[in-house]
Amino acid sequence: MHPKSPSDSLTILTDLVLPSETNPLNNLFGGELLARMDRAASITAQRHSRRVAVTASVNHVAFNRAIPLGSVVTIEAKVSRSFKSSMEIYLDVWIEDRETGIKSKANEAIYTFVAVDDTGSPVEVPPVIPETELEKERFNAALRRKQLSLVLAGKMNPHEATELKALFS
Repeated sequence: MHPKSPSDSLTILTDLVLPSETNPLNNLFGGELLARMDRAASITAQRHSRRVAVTASVNHVAFNRAIPLGSVVTIEAKVSRSFKSSMEIYLDVWIEDRETGIKSKANEAIYTFVAVDDTGSPVEVPPVIPETELEKERFNAALRRKQLSLVLAGKMNPHEATELKALFS
């Protein structure tokens, strides 16, 4: 299976925040943003694997800034690392200032998707070869996040989590 770079899976979704998508403070509902991120991550996972991909988990979401009514929201998603059949997708959420056009980071998230065949069984996915410094940083951190998740789920002995242990040595 040929390795792919994160840029091969890049998905950019841009949309406007409408009144029906806001809370009483006129900010985008968190659930609406989660749904948009899930769609972007799904496309990203399918681009990387060229298979149907399903959401396995939402590992991290940071709602750092409110997204006001009328904002232009851009979600950028890339595969940060792949494992046997799973892919970690890192998402950055940007809002655009209406007057200046300057984009600023509002939120971020990390989702995990699994590629499946027509019967819903997991299938192998291509490895990821990071290129930029940020891609390399996210690639390396993905293994630590996976090990932590496995340890917390009781599926990995903490002594076997070599990447996590290295943080504390």
